[in-house]
Amino acid sequence: MTRRQRRTFSKTFKEQIVQLYLSGKPRAEIIKEYDLTASAFDKWVRQHRENGSFEERDNRTSE
Repeated sequence: MTRRQRRTFSKTFKEQIVQLYLSGKPRAEIIKEYDLTASAFDKWVRQHRENGSFEERDNRTSE
């Protein structure tokens, strides 16, 4: 199995992906169409729901 090269995504792109999901587009379809990993997609949706930010420093707990 080959490792996938690490990619970076803009905040705008992440927001667009989350909005597609929230508007009703199926998760599997989004992941396949945009060649995303399921874990990255789930992380973006979770971050958006919890505090609306994709910045790592905004998603840290006080612990």
